[in-house]
Amino acid sequence: MKHKILIAGIALVSLFTSCSEDYLDAPAKSTLDESVIFSSPGLAEGAIDGIKIPFAETNSYRGRFLPFYGLNTDTEWYNSSQTVSDASDLCTYDAKTNNSQMNTTNNAWAMMYSGIERANIAIRGLRTYGNPTPGSQLGYLLGEALTLRAIYYADLIKAWGDVPARFEPVNNATLYVEKSSRDIIYKQLLADLAEASTLVPWPGESTATSTVERINKAFVKGFRARLAMAASGYQQYPDGIRRSTDPELSVGNMYALALAESRSVIASGKAHLESSFETFWKNYNQEKINAGGESLWELPFADGRGRMLFTFAVRHTTEDQFHSNGPNRGGTAGPLPTVFYDYDQADTRRDVTCVPYKYGTAVNNIAKQELGALNTWYFGKYRYEWMTRFVTSDNDDGVNKIYMRYAEVLLIAAEAANELEGPAAAAPYLKEIRRRAFPTAVQTEKVENYVNGLTSKEAMFNALVNENKYEFTGEMERKQALIRWNLLKVKLDEAKVKMRQLADRTGDYSDVPATLYYKYQADNVSLNIYGLNRGETTNPGADWTQFAWTWTGAATETKISTLYKPGVNPDNRQFWPIWQVFLDGSNGKLTNDYGY
Repeated sequence: MKHKILIAGIALVSLFTSCSEDYLDAPAKSTLDESVIFSSPGLAEGAIDGIKIPFAETNSYRGRFLPFYGLNTDTEWYNSSQTVSDASDLCTYDAKTNNSQMNTTNNAWAMMYSGIERANIAIRGLRTYGNPTPGSQLGYLLGEALTLRAIYYADLIKAWGDVPARFEPVNNATLYVEKSSRDIIYKQLLADLAEASTLVPWPGESTATSTVERINKAFVKGFRARLAMAASGYQQYPDGIRRSTDPELSVGNMYALALAESRSVIASGKAHLESSFETFWKNYNQEKINAGGESLWELPFADGRGRMLFTFAVRHTTEDQFHSNGPNRGGTAGPLPTVFYDYDQADTRRDVTCVPYKYGTAVNNIAKQELGALNTWYFGKYRYEWMTRFVTSDNDDGVNKIYMRYAEVLLIAAEAANELEGPAAAAPYLKEIRRRAFPTAVQTEKVENYVNGLTSKEAMFNALVNENKYEFTGEMERKQALIRWNLLKVKLDEAKVKMRQLADRTGDYSDVPATLYYKYQADNVSLNIYGLNRGETTNPGADWTQFAWTWTGAATETKISTLYKPGVNPDNRQFWPIWQVFLDGSNGKLTNDYGY
């Protein structure tokens, strides 16, 4: 049973009425006394559930942050990047403060601070009235509240850089505050997560941690490792792109922390990779939420809330046998057309991640797969056709957002171990990732020999940059990784060159066929496709239909060039601006940096 985020009807919602509209408003007195709420496990749990409500508000994560943050990279892009619009501006590194998608009082910025305010009230109440000790229910709830607050702050920093630090409930004296250095916030979050890891059990060790929709120790430790890597990484500060100058956030300190936390998760045996990549993603679409596997924590949406498939699934032109979620669902973003061809042909992640077809117009409610165009691919990790629940809402699909999975823990361990101990220490973690990706018959070559050949720190690092691409394309983790590696513009420019080579069939893409051949399988819905693999140029027979697999003309250059908008330097636009409505409502305390 999914633990649902509901917009109405949650107990104790009156406690948070004051922060549901605008984070700048001071809280009104609760209709229930905090001493009663936070000393009672049942009531306190309702308050902690309230922290999650802002995730699902209309213009919060559900409809604004998740659909846009993380695009465009060298692996993922907004499929309409070439069309000038406020939506594409969010992805092509040219967002303005008055962006119509974002410049509203109920948008993601406000909802994140609403969640933080709810968390601050709960944390204060539990510490003051609850005696939240390790092993107690109130202790678990404090750990959950600390972690949820850290999630909101991590995403604020990821999208906006320096932001106001609020770790106590708002009062009249703190109604308007300036931005704080993200270094201060990172240090607080790392301390909070260290405390939370002592309060929450491992996956499956309590009723609360039996599902990935509640916080557990494996996630807290993995998330802490992720934040440590981000805190010590390159990023745009008001004075330029650099690492933090705070000695506490040095590479040595933060990589050691990340390695210790990731190794703790690995050694626990409380999380593991699914047996196959496809099985994992099928289980995700089937909404299997038992904890203790690969998914560490998911942002939980009710059946009629959330837009992961609505936004990112393989495109469905009309309602059909797989959903009644409305027309033209899915496909707003997808892999760059080069990504499919960058995978090793034997890599089982390729065909799960990169899909070259959509579902056409349904006839008698049955839609067939149809080839699209070389420049428009879809994320195969999100598929209505893999669901067991039939989506009937015309606005939302209810599928959770995977916030972190065990594969990332392994790759963090590999990266930190490589930096601190060398490539031999990183090798076992990379091998585990690749062993799942490749069939047994080729593992000697593709896993053992490949990884053993990475004998320098530089070679291992470059391999890990690539492995993150192969593992996480479509999960919108790449942008922050490229930023912290100081590779954002470098990789975007490289991607533009590679796409031009693919269009022209030159360089690394000279052996990509220019003609596909297809026919339908026995179900008369699914395609058999020949010619997608490099070198498949022989006509397979008269019973196959030819399809031109080309990408030419002025439109090609326009689309490639708008991976980031011409004239814009993405390294100077790593963050969105604070939207005008929040600048105007800040009593002069908030301003934009980074040249906005």
